[in-house]
Amino acid sequence: MIKNSFIPVISQKKKEENPGSVEFQVFNFTNKIQRLTSHFELHPKDYLSQSGLRLILGKRQRLLSYLSKKNKIRYKNLINRLGIRDSQNR
Repeated sequence: MIKNSFIPVISQKKKEENPGSVEFQVFNFTNKIQRLTSHFELHPKDYLSQSGLRLILGKRQRLLSYLSKKNKIRYKNLINRLGIRDSQNR
């Protein structure tokens, strides 16, 4: 498992983007989720990491719901770029 595998992808993004922005945080959580998912293919009984994954999923879900309430356009752009949800409205 490579710890800093998402650094080249971040450097491709705009340099003036705020690392505290919702999009940046969701992007980081998505990378952590992908790394943990690949980790579980090798270690299916790692229950402690599974609970950590659930916490990260909850944080990402809360950030996405906040963004959908505040700015629908940014939310839809982020969802389409990351490919994590359907583009349908709830």
